[in-house]
Amino acid sequence: MAPAHTAPIRFHEGEKKMRSLLHVPDGDNPTSPGLSPYARRVLHISSLLAIGTLDAEGRPWTTLLGGEPGFARSLGQSVIGLKTLVDQRYDPVLGLLLGDKQDGEVHEEKENGRLVSALGIHLATRDRVKLSGKMVAGGLRHHGPTSEVDGVESGVAEVQLVFAIQESLGNCPKYLNQKGISPSLPEPLLMSDTLPLPEPALKLLAGADMFFLSSSNQGSNMGTNHRGGQPGFVRVAKNDASGTVLVYPELSGNRLYQTIGNLYTTPRGGLIFPDFNTGDALYLTGTTEIILGKDAAAILPRSNLVVKLHVVAARFVRNSLSFRGHNLERSPYNPPVRYLPAEKALPDAQTSNSKVVYAKLLARDRLTPTIARFRFGISDPEASGRWTPGQYVALAFEDELSVGYSHMRDDDPKSLNDDYVRTFTVSSSASKLPKDEFEITIRNVGTVTNFLFRQNLHAALEVPLKGFGGSFTIRQGPKEIVPFVASGIGITPLLAQGDDLDLARIRLFWTVSIHDTGLVIDTVERLPLGPSTRVFLSRFNEQSLAESKLEIQKLEGYGVHVATKRMVASDVEGLSDPSSTWYLCTGTALRKSLLAWLPGKRAVYEDFDY
Repeated sequence: MAPAHTAPIRFHEGEKKMRSLLHVPDGDNPTSPGLSPYARRVLHISSLLAIGTLDAEGRPWTTLLGGEPGFARSLGQSVIGLKTLVDQRYDPVLGLLLGDKQDGEVHEEKENGRLVSALGIHLATRDRVKLSGKMVAGGLRHHGPTSEVDGVESGVAEVQLVFAIQESLGNCPKYLNQKGISPSLPEPLLMSDTLPLPEPALKLLAGADMFFLSSSNQGSNMGTNHRGGQPGFVRVAKNDASGTVLVYPELSGNRLYQTIGNLYTTPRGGLIFPDFNTGDALYLTGTTEIILGKDAAAILPRSNLVVKLHVVAARFVRNSLSFRGHNLERSPYNPPVRYLPAEKALPDAQTSNSKVVYAKLLARDRLTPTIARFRFGISDPEASGRWTPGQYVALAFEDELSVGYSHMRDDDPKSLNDDYVRTFTVSSSASKLPKDEFEITIRNVGTVTNFLFRQNLHAALEVPLKGFGGSFTIRQGPKEIVPFVASGIGITPLLAQGDDLDLARIRLFWTVSIHDTGLVIDTVERLPLGPSTRVFLSRFNEQSLAESKLEIQKLEGYGVHVATKRMVASDVEGLSDPSSTWYLCTGTALRKSLLAWLPGKRAVYEDFDY
């Protein structure tokens, strides 16, 4: 079954409506037709795959399968397959996908196929990718002993599923709580399939720091995604004979509003809450409400956008999952739990006992009219931890820039849902500064960066440091020539790792605006990259070219090859060892061109489609 289309994917009416309500500027939908190279890479390293589908009543359900990385993988032509152990008895999604097929029987879909969606996710690195398409085929093979007493099989089976992927999209790691995942053998036991939810299910909800949600757009396609936060970020608004209602905040994210757009057109959601310690799973499906602005704040204070789930069916299964997980690091983006006004939170339920670490602005060096280097001191480097080259720092500017409990701002709609937490790649070498200092090199492009550019250095600015995370590590084997392609301030990962590399064996291809030549000069003066660097200047005219003549001559004096043109395929073709890995830190358009220009080459890049 081939992908249904290869044309650019447009936002549907629900997505357009939500983007309009939330004052999001017009833009293109970054979703890729079929299985993109990035999606294929993330799928192959994923140890978890959340899968959603619809039941006969059109209600979404979601499951979460696990295994060793590679248990789900591309089979070619946007078709993926997976094989792993599962709970064959109580998993609602597997029951829908395979129906009444018995041990060893293969279920094949008709031409139209059953709608499915999935989320490949590798929590150890916070990588995830959304997938949407249709089921092709699947089957189960019983795993484990059959009881000699009653002849009943264990509830465990090996499942094989094949999906045709029609759409894929890389998602940001913003609220992903890092975990190590390992396979485990399910031993499913149904604890409850009625409402209200039993106490053990409520306990699972109270400790959950993530769940997975599937939704559909009027039955034409589906989406599955993740929601995360501090443990308990999902609140139980009601759980009695009159109904079960859950509430959670939609935190500021990629501003695509794909899930919320689906819930706007088709207000139904299917959720799974996994317990990574025990393997227990709470499967839910219900109707949804989207609540905005002041109405959202009235339900969950300090929230701009809230989703209510009115649960209509539930299944709580002990040891339903084929994996276990242990906590590594919580997302530095997670805000404190937002409680219902009627709740009285226990003192130890707050995160205030965690020590707050501050970053103090020490220095600012302007490199170009719009780019500057900022140096910060860390109030408690032991508490914050030491970064490694290639990581980012998350800084919180809410105290400086937030308007407090205001939730609708007609004068600044871009601030809607803004938590004022920003991440910047650390651009300083760990060996060049004291352990309680770091640098970032940033462009003035928005509210937070503009605040930093205007900041009076004598004002002793201090902002909370949420932590260091991510990993964009440049690896260089013995005698290996490593190509690195950067756009503008995409040079920052190389700046941080320069002392650990043989820069004579780096081939730097760098596209910059002619107005940013000062950044290039500063870089080659700090690192001996001149002879290894090709700079492609853009956004120039005769006047700006004449005004930059001295800077260009200075660069050429350092051995930099300067080209006053855009980078094209011939600039990068055949310029590295066939085994070399290309490192890309560019905008979306150039990255797509580079991947097309370098067929068969291994490329490592941050995915900024979100």
